[in-house]
Amino acid sequence: MNNKPLIVQGDCTVLLETDHPLTEEARTALSGFADLWKSPDHLHTYRITPLSLWNAAASGLTANSIVGQLEAYARFGVPKKVCDEITSFVNRYGLIRMVQKGERLMLQCEDDDVLRRLESYSSLRPHFESFRETGALGIRLADRGHVKQELLKLGYPVEDIAGYVTGESIPIRLRTTSASGKPFRLRDYQERAVEAFYRGGSASGGNGVLVLPCGAGKTVIGIAAMAKLNCATLILTTNSTSVRQWKEELLDKTELSPEEVGEYGAVSKEVKPVTIATYHMLTHRKAKDAPFSHMKLFRERQWGLIVYDEVHMLPAPVFRATAEIQATRRLGLTATLVREDGREDDVFSLVGPKRMDVPWKQLEARGWIADVNCCEVRVPMNRQTLSAYRDGTSREQHRIAGENPEKQKAVARLLSIHAGEPTLIIGQYLDQLDLLSEAFHAPLITGETPHDQRETLYRRFRQGDLKLLIVSKVANFAIDLPDASVAVQVSGSFGSRQEEAQRLGRVLRPKAGANTAHFYTIVTKDSKEQEYALKRQLFLVEQGYRYRIADSLDSLASPDSLDSVVQEETV
Repeated sequence: MNNKPLIVQGDCTVLLETDHPLTEEARTALSGFADLWKSPDHLHTYRITPLSLWNAAASGLTANSIVGQLEAYARFGVPKKVCDEITSFVNRYGLIRMVQKGERLMLQCEDDDVLRRLESYSSLRPHFESFRETGALGIRLADRGHVKQELLKLGYPVEDIAGYVTGESIPIRLRTTSASGKPFRLRDYQERAVEAFYRGGSASGGNGVLVLPCGAGKTVIGIAAMAKLNCATLILTTNSTSVRQWKEELLDKTELSPEEVGEYGAVSKEVKPVTIATYHMLTHRKAKDAPFSHMKLFRERQWGLIVYDEVHMLPAPVFRATAEIQATRRLGLTATLVREDGREDDVFSLVGPKRMDVPWKQLEARGWIADVNCCEVRVPMNRQTLSAYRDGTSREQHRIAGENPEKQKAVARLLSIHAGEPTLIIGQYLDQLDLLSEAFHAPLITGETPHDQRETLYRRFRQGDLKLLIVSKVANFAIDLPDASVAVQVSGSFGSRQEEAQRLGRVLRPKAGANTAHFYTIVTKDSKEQEYALKRQLFLVEQGYRYRIADSLDSLASPDSLDSVVQEETV
C-alpha cells in the first residue's frame, strides 16, 4: 500500500481523501475527466461518466493520459475494469465523424459493424438518405443536430467536422486602447480559450463551450472570438442588463460603431450585424400553444456565429432551434456546465463539447479573480417558526426555513463586521427581501424594478455612493459590480449548484489591495435548507473552495476572530 489520496473503485467512482498533502493536485487532475458527486467530511466521491470522458477527449485528453493521472494518485492502483471502460468510452469520441461532401452530409466510420448497428436503430432511420458509400452513411442536411443528439443517447458522440457557412462578413477589430482610455489586451488564458474554440479556423473548431469563473472575462473572450471570425454575430444572454453590458463592452473593446450593434428586446427590435437578445425574448409567445414570436431572429441575417452566454441557462425551445442551425458556428460561455435539468448532453451535442475549463483556484492564485472566504452561518428557529415548520409540507418547510426571521440577526451581525464594505444581500423570497430592505434602509432590486431605476442603483453601487444593495434572483447572472466584496445569501433555489456558483461570482472580480472577498450563506439549522446547502456547494467544493461553518452568532465577532473560531468543514 502507498500513501496516495485516491481510491479508484470498480464502478468508476473515485474517492478523494480531503486532508491529504496531494489533495489539490489530485482534485485538479480529476476535474478534467470526472464530476464531483458527494462531498462529506474527509472523503469526496467523484464519478467518471461517459459524458465526462467525451468532454475530456474533446479537450485533447487520451485514455492513456487519463489512466496515467489516476495511477499517479491511486492508493491501490486502477482496476482493470475501469481502465477498459475509460479506453472504450474515450475511443468512441471521433469513431463517428460527420462530414460534408458537396451537397451531401455523411456519417463516416471505419468500422463497418458500427455502421450496420447504426442502420438498425429505428430512431435513426428517418434521418438517413438513400445514398451511401464505403465507410459512410448519408443523412439529411436538415437533421444534422437531431442526428448528433440521438447518437449521443445511443452512446456514440459525433465529431462534427462538416464545416460551417461563412455568414455575412463584418470587420471586427480589437482595440489596443479601449474607448474608455484604458490599455487593452487579452490575458494569456483568454487567448488560449479563444484558440481552443477557433482551432486555427479548421472544421474541428467553431463549436464548443468555454468554462471560466465569473470575473474572468468571458464577455471579452466572446468578443475576441468574434474578432477571429469577422462575421455577423447573434449574442444570446440572460437579461436586459446583460444585453446592455455586452453592448458597452463591444463598443469599448472593438472598433464597431453604435450603428453596427443592435439590441433586440421589448422596446426596440434592432437586427444589425451584431445583435444581442435575451433567451426570454426568444421564448416569448402569446399563449401556451402559440408559436414563439421571435424565434425567427435565428434567420433574420446570415449569422456566422451565435454566442450563447450563460449556456447552462439555455431553455428547451432554444435547444430545438439550435438543432436546426448546426451549420452556424456556436460558442457557449459559462461559469459552470452544471444544469439542474440534467441536459448537459444536449449542450454537448448542439452547442459543442467543453473545449476549455479554467480552474477557479488557478486564476485566484494569479490574482485574476479575488480570494474568497466562504462561510455557512447556521441559525436556529424560534418556537413559532419551528411549530410552523413541523406542520408544513416538504415544499412549505423549505420556504419556512428560507424565510426564517432569525436570519435578520445574522445579517445585522455580518453588516456590522463588514461596515463600510460594498455588500450585496441576495435572496429568493421577495417578502423576506422587502423586510430586509426596510430593516437596513437599503434599496431592493427585483424583476419588477424598472430597467432605468435598476441601472441607476447599479451605477451608484459601482461608484461607491451606495454600499449596501439587496437583490433578488435577477442578480444571479451578468451583473457587473466589480467592487462588491461581501455577498450574503439569505435564501436560494433548493439545491441549485449553478446558482451557488453564480452568486459567489458576484464578488469574484479582482479587488484593490488584499484582493479578498467574503461569501456568506445563512441557513436554518437542522432543516431541509441545511441539507440543500450541502448540494448547492458541490460545484464550488470541486473547484477547491472550503466552506467554514459558523454554528452560532457568537462566533461572528469579526473577520479575524471568525478565522480562528469557526469550524472548517468540507461539505
